[in-house]
Amino acid sequence: MRSSDGAQCAGQPVLERIATRSREIAPGFEVHRAVPSRTRRKVGAWCFLDHAGPIQHGPGAGPAVGPHPHIGLQTFTWMLEGEVLHRDSLGSEQLIRPGQVNLMTAGRGIVHAEEPPDGNAGRVHLTQLWIALPDAQRQREPSFHHYPDLPILERGGFRITVLAGEALGERAPAQVFTPLVGIDLAASASASTELPLTPGFEHAVLCLQGEIEIEVEGERERIEADTLLYLGLGRDTLRLRCDGAARLLLIGGEPLEEDLLMWWNFVARTPEEVLQASEDWNAGRYFGDVPGTTLERIPAPVPANLNLKAQR
Repeated sequence: MRSSDGAQCAGQPVLERIATRSREIAPGFEVHRAVPSRTRRKVGAWCFLDHAGPIQHGPGAGPAVGPHPHIGLQTFTWMLEGEVLHRDSLGSEQLIRPGQVNLMTAGRGIVHAEEPPDGNAGRVHLTQLWIALPDAQRQREPSFHHYPDLPILERGGFRITVLAGEALGERAPAQVFTPLVGIDLAASASASTELPLTPGFEHAVLCLQGEIEIEVEGERERIEADTLLYLGLGRDTLRLRCDGAARLLLIGGEPLEEDLLMWWNFVARTPEEVLQASEDWNAGRYFGDVPGTTLERIPAPVPANLNLKAQR
């Protein structure tokens, strides 16, 4: 089943093609946003997906994002090229390099900043995702973990890295709080493989580089860089083929059957939570500071008079 309207095909196998949207999140730092979109608010508990690069940054440009707060989510950074320095209000200071994951659990509240080491970004390629915490976990204490070693397999010409959850008999070390999966597949030349999927998960794939042909249950779609293909629920097999160098990110998970209110950097349940978090941050209350950074704090937009409504 194909659809351009996600609401019409919830809970079914679908092939829904979604173009990313360009956003400048810091001076000279542009990303392509795949999730959320008008038709897809989340995939499992994955509620946000930005793709940046590959791009060569000059001095003073690149991924420099000043201190800003989060609640109710985990940030998940997968580094493909370059280096970024993470600092947060827990006192964490961690350089992330290619092939590594940073996982920050905001829980009841945390502040972090990201910047190039020594102010020089150079060539950068990364994805950053958010995972919505389920209601039972969203008030937990904040934490930060760095994962330099991830399971890697070679299959059909693809180098496969298991980023989150379990796949192909391997389990990623990242601590997550809902059943989900994240996989990176990279090929340097023509390649072809088949992946088993969990039918109870909804899945989506985002092409990061090159072009890749996706086949599910006899239906085929060729997607290019910065195109997301939503596969829906009920899939058990995914076939992939590329004619040259290409890269793909697969995400999936059990549908999170909770109403979420996503606004700015917050994942909440009610407008009152969003308003309180915004007021606390702008007043310098509750969240704390980020030791070591010289970047300016990013103020929260004022949510007054906005029609904030939780969505599933």
